[in-house]
Order: sequence, then C-alpha cells, then structure tokens
Amino acid sequence: MTNAGVRSPVPVSLRVAEPASAYDRRPRLVVDATVLAAALFGEAEQQQAAALLQARALCAPQLVDYEIANVAVKKLRRERLAESAVLACLDAYAALDLQRHAVEVGPVLVLAQRYQLTAYDAAYLWLAEQLEAPLATFDTQLATAAEKHLAGRADSSLP
Repeated sequence: MTNAGVRSPVPVSLRVAEPASAYDRRPRLVVDATVLAAALFGEAEQQQAAALLQARALCAPQLVDYEIANVAVKKLRRERLAESAVLACLDAYAALDLQRHAVEVGPVLVLAQRYQLTAYDAAYLWLAEQLEAPLATFDTQLATAAEKHLAGRADSSLP
C-alpha cells in the first residue's frame, strides 16, 4: 500500500492458455473406406494402410460409417468371418480419431459426372478438395480422378 491507503498496482503478466492439441498438429488426410477396411479387416494392404493412419489427422465424409458397416456385412456373409472378429474390427474403427464431414451434394454430383465416379467416391474427392488435403485410396478409378482433379494438391509422397 502506498501512504495514501491505495494499493500500488501489481504488475500483470501476459498469460496464454491453449489446448494441448495445438501442439500435436498432424497433416490432414482424407481416407476412403478402402484404406480403412484394409487396416481394420486385415486385408493384403493392411500394413501400408495402418502406417498411413498413424501419421495423419484422418478425415472422411459422414457416409464412411455406412461404407464400413457394409464392409462388415460382406465380411460376415461372403468371407464367413466370425461375428466376434468383425465386431472387434468395428470396435477398432469406433476408436479411430476420424473426423467426419458433411458434404454438399450438388458439387459431389458434378464431380461424379465429370470423373465417372459413384456419388460415394465423389464425396471423398470433394472433401479432399475442400480441406485442401490429400486423398488416400486403394481404388484405382478414384485415385486417377483425384490425381487429375487435385492437380498437385495431393501429397504423392505418402507411404
């Protein structure tokens, strides 16, 4: 206190609070169901897909959940995998840090027409363009369209 009974100002220091995630930035990657299915269901490309999933912030259109559910149905019906094994794969899928995004159907339709893709595949391409992120897929037709459409935006050095 000063002689006049007024407190002297206490120096204030600048403080900044940030979420921990600000320090753990990983480059975004749009992943389609072929990559996720390979990693989750032990397909031939599992090692390549799993390595890719570890290194990136994963993004996909909201429809990815239905595509993975459909893969699970096929694994049960066609490949006769045990239900417990398929459910374990779905649990691993649920544990993935995967950002799901809504898509705009008009532009998706335009991309589907331009590159002769399904609307599902065009949704991944549209999202990659919107996020300015590379698109990872084992689908040859989608990969070819992405290489043409993203024209240098995709990181072709991905493992």
